[in-house]
Amino acid sequence: MEHVERNYNIVRDRMIHQMNVSLGYGEEILDSELNAGVLHFVIKPIVTAFYKYWTDKDAKVGTKEQIRLSLDSARSLILNGGYSEEKFNEIINMKFKAYLENDQTTSQCKKTHKNYSRLEAVSKQLFTSQVAESIILLDIKEDVNTYNELSRATYKTKENAYEALIKQLDLNESGIKIVEEDDSILKIAVGKNIITSTLRKGFDLTKQKLIEELDEIFL
Repeated sequence: MEHVERNYNIVRDRMIHQMNVSLGYGEEILDSELNAGVLHFVIKPIVTAFYKYWTDKDAKVGTKEQIRLSLDSARSLILNGGYSEEKFNEIINMKFKAYLENDQTTSQCKKTHKNYSRLEAVSKQLFTSQVAESIILLDIKEDVNTYNELSRATYKTKENAYEALIKQLDLNESGIKIVEEDDSILKIAVGKNIITSTLRKGFDLTKQKLIEELDEIFL
């Protein structure tokens, strides 16, 4: 099934691009946050070092692995006799542990915290949703060469694409809200409010950009 491999590469490249854009927003926002406060010079080296380590070691590597796990799971289901509910649930349960270990939010949170189980549940919902959406994208047989063409072939209308996008974004936001609700869940000892603010503002900018891009896709 050549169309599956073609679509796999298109979606993977698009998701990696989106990851890099989002991390770029985060870096810009963090610099702004740290330069805004009079006393932030005290914690700036710590927070900057944390963020650099996170983006270099955890966020980039981990997110790429999550992308691979989601797309590989979808491809496996398509290529191995279809995707019944039983097979779908089986692969989700089998791959979720690896997905969670590479999650850029939960990896920075304390597993012993009272809200960690809620964060883990949201991560599983997100993984499940990503695999389900990837199955649809990878199984498109029309002649497409770009992500925009694949999106139009998949969703047909801007409204359908928006609905699919918002479903993913809402789950991402649910995870951020859990951290905002009680930032003691974060492992970092200082600058938690700055990290939380950076997560929120970076997410909001990413959300805005992705919604605006729908106008370009569905001209």
